[in-house]
Parts: sequence; C-alpha cells; structure tokens
Amino acid sequence: MGVVASAPAKIILFGEHFVVYGEPAIVLAIDKRTYAKAEKRHDESLHLRSKNLNLAGCFEKENFKVEQGDAREARLKLEPIKLAVEKVLEIHGESVGLNVEVSSTVPVAAGLGSSAAVAAAVTAAVGALLSEKLSKEDVFRISYEAEKVVHGTPSGIDPAISTFGGTLLFQTDTGFKPLNVKNDVPLVIGDTCIERSTRVLVAKVRNMRERYPHVVKFMMRAEREIVLRAIDALKGSDLQTLGDLMNLNQALLYGLGVSHESLERLINAARKAGALGAKLTGAGGGGCMIALAENEKVEQVSEAIQRAGGRTFTAKKTDEGVRIEQA
Repeated sequence: MGVVASAPAKIILFGEHFVVYGEPAIVLAIDKRTYAKAEKRHDESLHLRSKNLNLAGCFEKENFKVEQGDAREARLKLEPIKLAVEKVLEIHGESVGLNVEVSSTVPVAAGLGSSAAVAAAVTAAVGALLSEKLSKEDVFRISYEAEKVVHGTPSGIDPAISTFGGTLLFQTDTGFKPLNVKNDVPLVIGDTCIERSTRVLVAKVRNMRERYPHVVKFMMRAEREIVLRAIDALKGSDLQTLGDLMNLNQALLYGLGVSHESLERLINAARKAGALGAKLTGAGGGGCMIALAENEKVEQVSEAIQRAGGRTFTAKKTDEGVRIEQA
C-alpha cells in the first residue's frame, strides 16, 4: 500500500523580486494542489515519475536511467524530487527502494510554486510511508533544500506556503508571520502559457539594481509601503484599496523589467473588464497574472482574459498546507 500526500500552490499577492532584498511580501495558498504517491519497492532503487511532465526515471546511487521522456530533461526535473526523498531517508537512517509518482493541478513554471508544492508533497508522503513523524518545520526545511536545486537562491516563500498554507507575511530577516485573513479574496488567475526561468529573471533584477542603485532603492521603499497598506486592506476586506495597491505593485514590477507583453495584454484586459486590480504573480517574464474582482464580476473578468489569449481559472485561498490524503 502507498501513501498519498498533497500540498497547495500559491500566489504572491505583493512583493515578488523585492523580497530577495529584504522587503516584505504577502503570499497566499490557493486551492490548487500537487499530489505525490509513495510506495516501497523490493530493491533499493528509486523510481520517480511526473504524470504532468510525462517524465520518468530510475536512480540507483548516482546512476540515472530514463524511463520516459528526454533523458537530460528527466534528470533535471526529477533531481529535486530525488533530493527531497534522500533527505527523508537520512532521517529514516536506512536505504529503502521507492516508487514516487507526482501529479498536479498546478501549471508548471508559471509562478504558482509548483516545484515547492511537489517537494512538500513528496517529503510528507515518503515520511509517512516510512513512519517518520516529520513536523511541518521538517517538511519546510527539506522542501527548501529541494528548491535550491531548482532556483539557486530561493527566498523560501514557496516551500513555506506549500507547507503551512494560509496567508503569510514574509521577510528574509524576520521569517514568516501568519496573517489572519478571514474573508475570501476573489481572484482570477490568467496563465500566459509561456514558461520562463525564475533564476534568469532574478538575475535581471540584480543587474538593474547594480546599475541604478539609488533609483531601485526608492522603488524598494515604495514596495514596502504598498505591502504594509495591503495588510490592513486584507484584514479589513477592503477590496478597492487592495486592487489599487496591486496596480501600483505592477507598475513597479514593469519598471524593473520583469513583466512581458503577454502579461500586459492579460492585465489590461482584466482591468478593462472591471477588475479592481491586476498584476503579474511570481517571477514574471510570462507565467501567470492575477486579477482581483468583486464576485459578480469574476466571470466577465475571466472571459476577458481568455479573449486576450490567457488560460484562466478562479482561485480561493486555502488555510490548509501540506497534508496526508491517503495512508
């Protein structure tokens, strides 16, 4: 018998890119989840499969054998999952052969934290299968290590929200603080279906900051004010202010050079259709945008984004992080 665990995707409401330099960010877990199933094997090899990516492979010590898809891509995409499994096996204290299969309702490379959700779900599933009582902090720590394989120097936002769920305020020097947001935040997510590299976009912002340090410093200060005001707006369910702040945040991200014509097209379509605010979410350069709309306008905003070329779905915040679905 296997164990199935799941973890939620996320959206960054405010603060992407600026958070790397110590500014605060607000991140929200959403009701789109990634699932991982873990089963024991009779040998000591590790077989990994991603149903969504149509990739599979077998690791025996450092040797890799592709079972589905391109060998180089399979090794690259499955390596973070292998690392998460190995970290759990270190805690377990003995080598065990495993089959791990991942499936997801979360678009990949779209800014929704799919890789962190995979890492958290895999960690929890393997831990439960091996009867290791992993704490949420253990799951977060292991997921963060796996994220380093994907993104180089990640902020830690994605593994935190996939592990703990809810709404979090994050700052690199103070860590994570849960925000008590009782009411729903009605969002439409528009996917440009353009994959991009977080690592490349983070480097682009670093270069901009090095070239224009004084200009970017004032942008950072403006972003901090936006986030602090957004906390009050979220707690007070002030959607109008929240929308205004999203639009201001998008202007700063556009100025940093991390937006993209596909994102701008969807953002403008959403605003024209009555969205209170719209912005990219995640690294930018493609991926996803989010639009805040009153409940009665969610459908028309969604249709407008689709007409502009985006693939849409609605999202609600979820307070539940990583969890065991079946044991």
